Parts: sequence; structure tokens; C-alpha cells
Amino acid sequence: MEKQKCAWCKGDALYEQYHDSEWGVPVKDDATLFEFLVLETFQAGLSWITILRKRENFREAFDSFDYRKIAHYNQDKIDSLLQDAGIVRNKLKVQAAVTNAQRFMEVQEEFGSFSKYIWGFVDGKPIKNKVENYKEAPSTTAESDALSKDLKKRGFKFVGSTVMYAYMQAVGMVNDHEVDCFRNEEI
Repeated sequence: MEKQKCAWCKGDALYEQYHDSEWGVPVKDDATLFEFLVLETFQAGLSWITILRKRENFREAFDSFDYRKIAHYNQDKIDSLLQDAGIVRNKLKVQAAVTNAQRFMEVQEEFGSFSKYIWGFVDGKPIKNKVENYKEAPSTTAESDALSKDLKKRGFKFVGSTVMYAYMQAVGMVNDHEVDCFRNEEI
């Protein structure tokens, strides 16, 4: 018998694989947290599946999401990224990836890790919502508002509350798996 899954992922093998193995799983590793930060900021205004389908292209174009390298991208590298048809070629988002890498390292320096900083917005443990239908899940919360505001104050770009809530869902700061989804209790 097939396991019950969140309705949003059904029918697309890539979406289902992402749902089953990654979405909502608590991430404490700074490198992975940065990868999702890049992907979520590029997702702003687009569908997540669009970004997911380009994920490996992003990984290749952005040096495996190595924030230490990205923080030092020069104009030639930025220009080459803007010519890369495998990614979303948005000048402001590409520039934001560089800026966010720089700010990311500043946060690491201040807090010891980005993970320690970001998980502080949920007191170190995932918020478990009781979502019956994914369409009823919030798009922002007080926590995503606070995170967005603090990141913006620190100079991060493309980190509005809606983007940050999607980020929080992706990295497991929030468990918004539908209540009858098999992953709801597993995570």
C-alpha cells in the first residue's frame, strides 16, 4: 500500500523524492543551510519545482554552494552566471547570493555558526503545525517575520517573510507536513 503524502508533491517524481527525503527535515549543518538560502532566494516569485529542477545546475554554477567562494565572486564571475541558461538569470538574485554569502559569514563569526543563529528563532526545536491541507498552511508567521526583519537588518537580500517561511519549512524549522502524511510523525 502506498504511503500517504502531502498533496502538494503528488504526481512529480522529483517533488515526491524531495518531499520524502528532505522537506521538513531539521538541518543544522551550515553548508546545507546556505544551499537552501540560495535556492529559496532564487525561488522568490517562482515555483519551487522550477528551482528544484535546476538545483544541480545551481550547484555547479555556484561552486557547490560554497559560501566562502561565493562571497568573493568578482564581476567576471557574476557576468558568467548571468549567461548560464541552467540557472535563473536574475541580476539582483545573483548579486544577492554574493551579498548573502558575505553576511552569512558575518553571522557565523558573531554566533559561532549560522545554525545557532537561525535556530534561535524557534528556540532550537521545530515548530510542529497541524496542517490538514497544505493550502491552509500559513505563508508567514511571527517567527518568519522576526527572522526576515533581522536578516534584512544584517544586510541580507531577498529574505522577505514569505521566502523565510518557505526556508523554515525546507530546513525543518517548521514541520508543515499534512497530519495524514507519513512524514509528519517521522520527522
